[in-house]
Amino acid sequence: MLKKDYSKTKKVCKVTFSLPTTAVQDGAEVRVLGDFNSWTWQSGLVMKAGKTEYTASIELALGANYEFRYAINNERWENDWAADAYVPSPFDGINNSLVSVSAVVDGELTGKAAGGKTVKATGAPKAEKPAAPAKEAAPKAPAKAKAPAKTTTTTAPVKAKAAKATAKPKTKEAPKK
Repeated sequence: MLKKDYSKTKKVCKVTFSLPTTAVQDGAEVRVLGDFNSWTWQSGLVMKAGKTEYTASIELALGANYEFRYAINNERWENDWAADAYVPSPFDGINNSLVSVSAVVDGELTGKAAGGKTVKATGAPKAEKPAAPAKEAAPKAPAKAKAPAKTTTTTAPVKAKAAKATAKPKTKEAPKK
């Protein structure tokens, strides 16, 4: 079983892997091997044994799918019974478990699981409210043609006004004594 806890401050997701003890014999050592640790026993994520399940956690970068499997005593393999998806491994007839760690898009976590299925994660961090999408302008009705403005053919009054506006104001002379 996979539990995902998306960080509110970093672009990571804390993934907790759990495998029921019924899938493992008593006293077994269980590690999570996958894309995130080069599939090696030595760098495998050691799972802690509990009463009902083995668990381990790791932070994974957002926006990717990671293949993984549980290695028991470095001898046998077990898939996650509730993985996000299963994908064929390089070995014939064997599937790997897949965990999909979504990316933040428009304030929501989304991603693609195997087979192109869109996954929407729950427990997503609250992101800044995205800007409202630009509204498309409704097509405007063509404007009615305006009647041409009335024009006068005489220019004398216009010139007179212009002359008055540019003339320097007269100053009153002080009376002579």
